[in-house]
Formats: sequence, structure tokens, C-alpha cells
Amino acid sequence: MAKKVALMQGNSACAYGAVYAGAKFFGGYPITPSTEVAEVLSEELPKVGGKFIQMEDEIAAMASVIGASLTGLKSITATSGPGVSLKQELIGYACIAEVPCVIINVMRGGPSTGMPTGPGQSDVQQAKWGTHGDHPTIALVPSTIQEIFEETVRAFNLAEKYRMPVQVLYDEIVGHMREPLTFPEPGELEIIDREEPSVSPEDYKPYDASKGEVPPLAAFGTDYRFHVTGLNKAADGFPTTKAELVDAEERRQVNKVESEVNAANIEKNEEYHCDDAEVIIFAYGSTARSARYAVNELRKEGIKAGLFRPITLWPFPQKRVAALGKQAKAIIVPELNLGQMILEVERVVKGDCTLAGIHRVDGEPINPGQIMDKVKEVK
Repeated sequence: MAKKVALMQGNSACAYGAVYAGAKFFGGYPITPSTEVAEVLSEELPKVGGKFIQMEDEIAAMASVIGASLTGLKSITATSGPGVSLKQELIGYACIAEVPCVIINVMRGGPSTGMPTGPGQSDVQQAKWGTHGDHPTIALVPSTIQEIFEETVRAFNLAEKYRMPVQVLYDEIVGHMREPLTFPEPGELEIIDREEPSVSPEDYKPYDASKGEVPPLAAFGTDYRFHVTGLNKAADGFPTTKAELVDAEERRQVNKVESEVNAANIEKNEEYHCDDAEVIIFAYGSTARSARYAVNELRKEGIKAGLFRPITLWPFPQKRVAALGKQAKAIIVPELNLGQMILEVERVVKGDCTLAGIHRVDGEPINPGQIMDKVKEVK
């Protein structure tokens, strides 16, 4: 039997991806250009026994998502840059309390209200450093409608597996464009649920990492009763100021994402004509679509260009980027901001090759011609 195929908007694909992943709760507040995610989920979640609520603001929306997740529901919110700014304190709470949830950020121009109806890629550093303190970050950057669906599913899997918030960042162009979406069959994509405790309620400790970096998580409303706090805590969940416990907690939480083994399992990239490339274009989101076209045209002209497209932006794919920096004569970083991920590339490449950026913040996309001109300039 042929699979179902539909002409689908990016934001709608995100909503259907959430349902496929097993989402049962959405808490949000309307904001351009992400509102369609909420609109679709308001219709689809009740069909699968889920709950939808529009809160009074973005802060309350994030709080509702944390609360719903602690009751055992896979939970999601969707917003844009200003909304993520409002959510930051509670994102930090979800980080230290290790609460699984998915945060969709359909990026637009900024700062502040900026350009609500135009694309931007200026929230990529906010995803890593927006909330205070040391904490792990996972952020995914899909570039196609099919990928938005699949990466939303993967975001839930990562949130549940590593017991933490996961952000999905795509820009307004990809969020509002339409492409064919092939719906996967039930069971075709892997679905991961959080590990539940195997001990009795009397013996359960919500932050007991003695058997691994990610402690099992019980659900409120079951026989398991436990304490959740935004403070550093001991294995039983109650606050502590003991230096050795605080240090161990902070390092464990970061290591569960950033250790070499775990980062390798989380990272996902696409390489296009990179094997013999002399000029590598590092691009993500809608900008990567222009970059791919540019690579094809440059190849026709005999210029050995390649595209490296991170699909997982955080943790940053530093080992592979470092290797490409030793291989290539130059790396070009086009992005819809005034220079954010180029700083990460620069940090990792360490002067091994020429590095140049293309930066645009006027609400228009970076086009293939701009990328081709820059490649010819530096090659």
C-alpha cells in the first residue's frame, strides 16, 4: 500500500510530527510565525486523548509544559524569539530539574519584536546560552518539511532519553513554505519513552544516578511521591549545598549530552560533495537550501565546493568541522544574522583555513548567487 503523501506547511508538519511521537500536551501562546503549530495541535491532540491549552502568556505556557511532563505526558510548546526570551527562566528550571519537553522556535528577525513576518537565524546562540548557569543543550535545525516532521519526532526521543528540554529551531521560511510530506507508517520511526523506575515507591530517588547519567523518572499522580526543585539537590530531590554533590550534579548533567560518546549519538549532519571539496559551505535551515543549489552550480563551473549541514546544532559537531577545516582551503558560513555560528566554526577550525561569513538581517533570504560570489572570492 502506498504511503500517505500530503502538501504540507512546515508548521503543520511539526504538529503532526509531535502527534506521531506520542505528544499528549501542548501549552502555548500565539506568536508569529509559529502559531500554526498551536492551531493544528488544538485540533489533533484531542483526537488522541491529549490536551491543548492556550495560556495567558509565554511564561505560563512553559510552566504548564513542565507540569504536564512531570505527570508523565510528552509535552510541547511552540513560539518564536520573543517568546523564548520570556521562557528562559523556566527553561533553566527544566534543565536543572531534568524535565523532558520539546520547545519549537520558529525563528524571525530581532531583537525585541523585530520583524515578525520575516525569517531570521539569530536565536541559535540563545538556544545554547539563553538561560543562566552551566547546563546541557540539544538543539535541532531542520531544513525541509519532511525533516521538520522527523526532527520533531527525534526531539521528543532525545528529550525522553536524556530527560531534558530539547529545542527545534527552524526559520520562518521553512515554517511557512509547503512541500510534499510522506507520512511514515506507525512504528516506522523509532519512538523512545522515558525510563520509569523499577524500584518500589519507598526506595525511589528521582536524581539517583548511581546506575547511569540519566535517572529514571516517575510520574506525579502515581504511587511515586518525590520532590522537584530548581535548586541543586541530592539524589532524593531535596536541596543541598554540599560542594561535592553540587559539583557531581552539574557535571553529570552536562556530560549526558557533551561527553564524546553521548555527543556522537546525538549529532546528526548532512555532507554534500564534501569528499573532495576545497571550499566548504557550512549552512543550516533555509540557508542550506540556497547553499545546496550554489554547490551544484559551482560544480558545473569546475569549482570543488561542498555543503556541510548540521541538523543537530547543539551539541556542536566540532570534531567533524575541525577535520573539514584541515581539508578545505576555505569555509563559508552564510546565516541570517550578523555572525553567530561562524564564531563556533572559527573556534573549532583554529586558523587551519580561510573563514568567511555571509550575513543578512533585512528580512530576505540569502540567495545562491551571494554564496557563489563569496566562494569565488575566497577560493
